[in-house]
Amino acid sequence: MFLQSITSRIAAQRAREAIVEAEVPAPRVVTLRAVLLGLPLIAINCFWITVVEVRLYTLDGTSLPLFITPIFMLFVLIILNLFWRRLSPRSCLTPGELLTIYVMLVISSTLAAHDMLQNMFGVLGHPVQFATPENNWKALWFQYLPWRLFVRDEDVLKDFYQGNVSPYRWHRIQPFLEPLLLWAVLILALIGVMLGVNILLRRSWTEHERLVFPIVQLPMAMTGHIGGVPFFRQKPMWAGFALAMAISGLNGIHWLYPSVPYIQYIKLYDLQQHITNRPWNAVGWTPISMYPFGIGLAFFTPLDLQFSCWFFYVARKLFQVAGAVFGWDAPTNVGFPFFPEQAAGAWTALGIVVIYGARRYFVNAWRQAWAQNPDDPEESRRFRWAFGLIAVCLLVIIVFAQQLGLSLWAGVTFFGIYFLLAITITRVRAELGTPHEIYFVNPNRMMTALFGTQNIGTRDLTLIQTLYWFNRGYRSHPMPNQLEAMKMFESYPKSLNKVIWVIVVATLFGFVATCWANLHVTYRAGADAKAVGFKDWLGWESFGWLTNWINAPVKRESTRIGYMVGGFLIVVFLRLMRNLFLWWPLHPAGYALAVSYAMDYFWFNFFIAWVIKGLLIRYGGMRAHNIAVPFFLGLILGDYTMGSLWSILGAVMDVQTYKIYI
Repeated sequence: MFLQSITSRIAAQRAREAIVEAEVPAPRVVTLRAVLLGLPLIAINCFWITVVEVRLYTLDGTSLPLFITPIFMLFVLIILNLFWRRLSPRSCLTPGELLTIYVMLVISSTLAAHDMLQNMFGVLGHPVQFATPENNWKALWFQYLPWRLFVRDEDVLKDFYQGNVSPYRWHRIQPFLEPLLLWAVLILALIGVMLGVNILLRRSWTEHERLVFPIVQLPMAMTGHIGGVPFFRQKPMWAGFALAMAISGLNGIHWLYPSVPYIQYIKLYDLQQHITNRPWNAVGWTPISMYPFGIGLAFFTPLDLQFSCWFFYVARKLFQVAGAVFGWDAPTNVGFPFFPEQAAGAWTALGIVVIYGARRYFVNAWRQAWAQNPDDPEESRRFRWAFGLIAVCLLVIIVFAQQLGLSLWAGVTFFGIYFLLAITITRVRAELGTPHEIYFVNPNRMMTALFGTQNIGTRDLTLIQTLYWFNRGYRSHPMPNQLEAMKMFESYPKSLNKVIWVIVVATLFGFVATCWANLHVTYRAGADAKAVGFKDWLGWESFGWLTNWINAPVKRESTRIGYMVGGFLIVVFLRLMRNLFLWWPLHPAGYALAVSYAMDYFWFNFFIAWVIKGLLIRYGGMRAHNIAVPFFLGLILGDYTMGSLWSILGAVMDVQTYKIYI
């Protein structure tokens, strides 16, 4: 009787709890009002990015793995939401809705960014605008150019480059429509493939391997809690925030009023000026920086990678010194120290390791997608959509490449390398959160090094250089940002499908908003007049290199290929050592990042973060580390806030202001 009484009481309590849960409405996450609020904010965000990065060339907010403008706009939204909550607690924005808007801003930023559509506008009119009898472009490669992808009207280009005209005239818009629509087909197809692959990899990387995703720490903290305490009530956070604001605020005032003191070593202090004697001066440009946001971001990178990043950067510099000692840098040894080749091999090896490691998961995803009675019907349906999306988008890319005239082998090689790098960058971001400006590594450089320009042929060279603009640096790559968006909604599993649609909507609207912003800003300011950040160097790199390759063909050299193989083998060796020995301190991604320009601005930030994090863990344990987390998040938020305020001031006054980065 006693047991029956206990059992009945427990059952009654559970029934009451079930009734209460049923009465409590589910939290609002991805809602229509959040999306509708996000759309105009996308337009504002894209316009802001274009003004400060194309017109004024300040902020460089999309050159970082964690974009500046979306974080600042999220900060402002949270402040406004606090006032809204006081007026109407039930109708204010929820954390899920704030994250939805943030994701929309991030996805739109990938398109408005330095290494995406800004670059595209830098090449749209370049061949016609800068062809001269002296450079002989018309005779060398004009006949191979896919002209439908370029603006050909010389009068329109004159207005575009000189500026001071209204863009809202049909005769100035019409010549851009066909190129923009055709480029949209390719870019959206590429993004579609990335989205499909991310859907397939999401569960493996977020739930099974539980990668740390350092880049999502700040936005998730801003919309939630740390250790049970609301983020904005953390005193260490406000200490870091105030310190970063003070540093960037003082340096910003110095920019406008040079008599005000300036805090050195924050931005690119070159050590080479103190190293004048050979062989040590072979280190070349060796900047140290102590960006507050950089130290904050580096703090969330795992300790072994922090060490690997600065260690391999120093090793790279010592290799240059060794080259001077042994005479490897002699003028006859053109290309030494062959960092582009080492980086190409290293990133290729990383990519192969990533795909090889995920091979079984891809196979299981395929089986689950078409299973008769799947364990998770919703995930199976999602996998089917992902495979279908990948297939359709790959077909679009194939047709696009065929219409360009790209030969089959060149097209497969080019886009194969592109997607290999995309998956690798996404894995590195998810696991380590580091910057990834791999300027030395792209399909164009790798193909010319592997095959030689003569073996590729003038037609294919012209076409792959036409595609160079979205392969220059990968700083604002869409794929890692898509996966991070899915990661941020991990605690809202029922909203994942909606998040995917939000990514699609933000991509489409972001493309349109970015094109409008670039046309507006450039026609007003003039690409060669007042738009000091207009990316015409993309045109010079694309078609200048093409001209040089035609005039002076690059041969397939065993030395360059040897260094590529060397970079490949170093990564394989480092990966094997990590698999064999738990104590092994060197991460293969650290080597790949250090030899590919990604660490040049940040190596000293990683050194500082490594020292601080190591001391905290050694002498205070994880408790001390966790106490310090809000402080370093505050460093990022404070620096981003001050940088955003300086950029807004510059946009309003139409002057260049202090940049917190570079």
